[in-house]
Amino acid sequence: MMDRRTLMALFATSAGASLWARAGLAQIQPGTQTFSAETIMAAARLAGLDWAETDARDVAESLSSFAKHAEKIDKNALTNASPLPLHFDPRPPGVAISIPGPAYRPPTIARVRRPARLEDVAFWSIGALAHLLRTRQVSSRELTTMYLDRLKRHNPVLNCVVTLTETRAMQEAADADRELAAGKYRGLLHGIPYGVKDIISARGAPTTWGAPPLEQQVFDEDATLVQRLCEAGAVLVAKLSTGEFAFGDQWARGRTNNPWNLKEGSSGSSAGSGAAPAAGLVGFAIGTDTGGSILSPAQRCGVVGLRPTFGSVSRHGVMSAGTSLDKVGPMCRSVDDCAIVMNAIVGADGLDRAVPDGLGFRWDGGSARYPRRVGCVRSMFDAERALATLERLGCTLHDVAMPDGDLSYYIEYIERSAAFDSFTRAGHHAGLRPRTSRFMRAGQLITAVDYLQANRRRTAIMEEVARTLATVDAVLFTSLSLDSRTSINPVLSLTGHPSVAVPSGFASSGSPTGVMFAGQLYGDGDLLALARAFEGATTRTAKHPAGFEPRG
Repeated sequence: MMDRRTLMALFATSAGASLWARAGLAQIQPGTQTFSAETIMAAARLAGLDWAETDARDVAESLSSFAKHAEKIDKNALTNASPLPLHFDPRPPGVAISIPGPAYRPPTIARVRRPARLEDVAFWSIGALAHLLRTRQVSSRELTTMYLDRLKRHNPVLNCVVTLTETRAMQEAADADRELAAGKYRGLLHGIPYGVKDIISARGAPTTWGAPPLEQQVFDEDATLVQRLCEAGAVLVAKLSTGEFAFGDQWARGRTNNPWNLKEGSSGSSAGSGAAPAAGLVGFAIGTDTGGSILSPAQRCGVVGLRPTFGSVSRHGVMSAGTSLDKVGPMCRSVDDCAIVMNAIVGADGLDRAVPDGLGFRWDGGSARYPRRVGCVRSMFDAERALATLERLGCTLHDVAMPDGDLSYYIEYIERSAAFDSFTRAGHHAGLRPRTSRFMRAGQLITAVDYLQANRRRTAIMEEVARTLATVDAVLFTSLSLDSRTSINPVLSLTGHPSVAVPSGFASSGSPTGVMFAGQLYGDGDLLALARAFEGATTRTAKHPAGFEPRG
């Protein structure tokens, strides 16, 4: 097996020429790196500049100097895993935001008994499963076998599994059972089977990124979060589907379906990580979110999905999409479950420099307290029932305004183009869906000046959002539209604030409904406390998606 750098280096071709030569605008004179006025004027038009011939001649010498330096970058040697010395910090300049240290208290675990039919526990919470394991009413091997059987049985209709990690899973389950028998207990995740989105590396299993050209791609390492879950005693049973290069729910083997309505996709690139826990195929799942890919499938599939504060969970070993936007978080059947998983994966590892040193997760599973000042943007809102629920919880509702955040996707697509530059240069984009290929190539032609200016505007947006959130504890929203005029999601994705999707019931069609809350930077625990209060106050009939009920 090859490591990440070796494998991605296979995408390398001969050293790339300059932007203008690739665009076919003019010939560069070999060795001298000089440009004609016509070449420079054409490039200026591409950059949105209206230059006369005199302007072009004026900058020719400086441009030739830039080009010589650009040719020394050796772009083909840079892969998706190549680190950047530039790191996004979601804290706006001049705004004092503290980094919380660890202060975790697990939720109270109900005492449950093993049912006569083991598969009846498929939809149980992590806490309930943990009690069965700790009291040795069930073994991790039994639980793992049950979930593997359900994954095999139901994947043909859901299309949510890329790879079953069966050999690894049974070994990890055996290790968990041996430790439990010896009295060594690692915590509530000890022996619990789970799945990860297939842009997250796991030793010995393909990590395909949802793309046909990469179905045999293997990294000989566990991502940091997989290492941490292994240390917590969790059992990896599956690599779950992701949209092609983390775009949507369409991947190399088709679409991942929503277990509540198989005629529609499960939405968002954490497609399998939303569908699998909703269908009772894993104890919990891990997804990633750049512009809504945890929140959207969580809402569609009726599970709880936490998009943490940017830089809370290390992305080492995770495919880079939008370098300054990517977040990793849990997708579970309850808020408490999300808190349990978040506690296991949060914090710095010295490899992802976006994660602050000393960062911990503050959560009191035994407390009934939660934030009560909730903001909403009335013009973007369509859930009066959710407002009524919050009022019953004693929350005060406040009208707030949010800035335009449609730069989120602009910045993301440019960062994607950089992350996959060597892949595209090698011509491998020809094996992708047209939409993915177009975006990855188009971003290569955006100027560095425009990208940096977009991030300057981003700072101003961060400052505006900070002023808004200074007046409330959290913000309620319902839409994940890509159009920032109808959703605040792009704004919150851009600023790095934590958000959580929470089921709110069912529509008349029988499909789940849900709302989302956004909270303060690094206030993920407080945000989950509000989500848990809302979850407990919401009337939600206990039922499972048709066709996925435990087998009799």
